Amino acid sequence: MQGDKTRARHAAFMHQMAATLGADLDHAEMQGDLPPEMREEMLLACTGCSDPTGCAHWLSRTAKAAEAPGYCRNGDILHRLAAE
Repeated sequence: MQGDKTRARHAAFMHQMAATLGADLDHAEMQGDLPPEMREEMLLACTGCSDPTGCAHWLSRTAKAAEAPGYCRNGDILHRLAAE
């Protein structure tokens, strides 16, 4: 199981990635487009990222983007939520 620091770091990455792609996770959850268990699965996927340092760097220099980096394990879901 991941530690609290790891989960908090990746939760921040996930929210920032969502915002960068134009998705609002809280709104999607309230609308029923993102079940709470899926959000937890997304966080777990994020903690398994192959390049968290690269992600942090990408997020620090990218305000808006149409595509997530190829290594983003939640890119497809975030793109779908951004389109809704």
